[in-house]
Amino acid sequence: MNDQQALLEHYVKKILAAPVYDIAVRTPLQAAPALSEALGNRILLKREDLQPTFSFKIRGAYNKLVQLSDEQKARGVITASAGNHAQGVALAARELGIAATIVMPSTTPELKVLGVRSRGAEALLHGESFPFALAHALQMSEQSGRTFVSPFDDPDVIAGQGTVAMEILRQHQGALDAIFIPVGGGGLIAGIAAYVKYLRPEVRIIGVESEHSACLKAALHAGQRVVLPSVGTFADGVAVAQIGEYGFEVCRFCVDEVITVTNDELCAAIKNIYDDTRSITEPSGALAVAGIKQYVARSGVREQTFVAIDSGANINFDSLRHVAERAAACGAPA
Repeated sequence: MNDQQALLEHYVKKILAAPVYDIAVRTPLQAAPALSEALGNRILLKREDLQPTFSFKIRGAYNKLVQLSDEQKARGVITASAGNHAQGVALAARELGIAATIVMPSTTPELKVLGVRSRGAEALLHGESFPFALAHALQMSEQSGRTFVSPFDDPDVIAGQGTVAMEILRQHQGALDAIFIPVGGGGLIAGIAAYVKYLRPEVRIIGVESEHSACLKAALHAGQRVVLPSVGTFADGVAVAQIGEYGFEVCRFCVDEVITVTNDELCAAIKNIYDDTRSITEPSGALAVAGIKQYVARSGVREQTFVAIDSGANINFDSLRHVAERAAACGAPA
């Protein structure tokens, strides 16, 4: 067994042992009939927007917190997050009786800030984007002795997110051509890629990033992790300037392709998901569907089966008018 296979096996074992169902739910893998017909391919949506915190992030947050020592739990935890990881940590910490402080960018949607506070955690707004919040959280962790819980750059967090892949392969045992996965810091795609490439290596792993925060694409192109000079915040859930170290270790040999999409493509994808599910996804949650649409338009493939990770639904209500206007302007649904 080579080093790459050993790394994948390591993650598969961690994923299989992750006790995420103490708090997370097994989400449906739901057909998207209108989108499938429009694209000439079978599209399945992995509905992570149906988690208790309306995002997949609860999986990794709980898997990290539950494995802390009693001493670490007593000292409390601190994290930085654009919102979805924050709510995951807040809920997991409440369930486990751990004090939690969350540092969030000042641009975080109010809905996500309220979601943290309603779950009993302290929310501190600091900095205009995630890198500033992260630096502040790391400094606070060092000064206070509280454990820092990374949103993505931690093997236990990655393994927690990888349980999404475990469910997909159990829910759909037939032909599967590709899984499209939103990418921010890389925790979700690394967890899914490790599990799928170990068990079903023929399935393509395709990352989808906002063109305004394409840190994985930049890292793969450079052959190493790079720091983007700036990131856009429309898709605030993936507004990350540098791919995680642990995630990149997996992604560099497990990710087959990375697609970048525009904000308008995200708005159109939100409309597509709404048409098939009557649910409203946040911009970062619609990345995978936007990526599938671009992939099919470019390649012309037909009669294939694609899974899109519908990763979250924490969108401010007052953002919906803008999303609807942009979706109409760029010709959603197909």
